[in-house]
Amino acid sequence: MQIITIQPEALFQSLADETRLRIIRLLSTTDEEACLCELVDSLREPTYKLSRHLKILRQAGLLSSHKDGRWVYHRLVLKPPYLETLYATVRALPDPDQAYQADLARFKERMCLREGGRCRVGILSDALKVEAI
Repeated sequence: MQIITIQPEALFQSLADETRLRIIRLLSTTDEEACLCELVDSLREPTYKLSRHLKILRQAGLLSSHKDGRWVYHRLVLKPPYLETLYATVRALPDPDQAYQADLARFKERMCLREGGRCRVGILSDALKVEAI
């Protein structure tokens, strides 16, 4: 097991992006792990962009990842305990244009497609599927 020391400045820099805030808010609201294709369909962002953002969040110590077959699943890191306070703060941010609510609705719909609790279908959004090739 690898131990990551969280640097406060890296943590806040990692959250200084709208897409990364959307990822953190989505995962902290649902308490789920998600693969890249599920996040692509939920956030409607291209694969290459989300991959870069996930890497930044992992490097900051906010996400952990594990591979299962051809899928890599991403989950929020919950320790040290102050991270839950941070996630609660992100969840409490205003959502005036309902973007977070739309992300959450798409995510819940997308998670219903899992087989045996795992993603098995890949990216479904046609416009984003082309960019993944």
